[in-house]
Amino acid sequence: MLAHIDTLNADIAAVEDRIDELVTPFARAVAALDDIPGVGPTAARAIIAEIGVDMKRFPTAGHLASWAKFAPGVKESAGKNKGNGATGHGNRYLARTLGEAAVGAARTNTFLGERYRRIARRRGKKKAIVAVGRSILVIVWQLLSTEQATFIDLGSDYYDNRGGTQRAVRNHIRGLQTLGYQVTLQPAA
Repeated sequence: MLAHIDTLNADIAAVEDRIDELVTPFARAVAALDDIPGVGPTAARAIIAEIGVDMKRFPTAGHLASWAKFAPGVKESAGKNKGNGATGHGNRYLARTLGEAAVGAARTNTFLGERYRRIARRRGKKKAIVAVGRSILVIVWQLLSTEQATFIDLGSDYYDNRGGTQRAVRNHIRGLQTLGYQVTLQPAA
């Protein structure tokens, strides 16, 4: 039994060495994708294996998302449902990798983690995983399409700071009015 385990471990080590050898030309791309929250070296290798590193065949990030079937489709017109909005099933290996990366990113205190939490509150966990997976795919396109691009996290407080104070005031007033309060604001002295 122990000899079988030793043989198995040796086979695994040989496969990992072969993978490292084959990934060596794409080391820069793997390192760039590894910076994305939720995407580790293994996920980066899987993403590169499925979509490649040449982003010239995808003019925009939306084209890549559409190719991978991570683009939202039109589902309603004139109040009538028009199907699921997608043709085909996409790449299931890429979808699984992006889903796992999205779940990993959801556990972080980053922009992607906050994006997951905001969408999960409104639409549910499954839709949030798909939305964050699409966001990761857009980031991947940006990193692979430009040689000098590096990943910079926007931070978990991005949504709080992006609109300024006037937007926050309007949102709070609207929220109180929907609860039935009449709101009058007076500036502090």
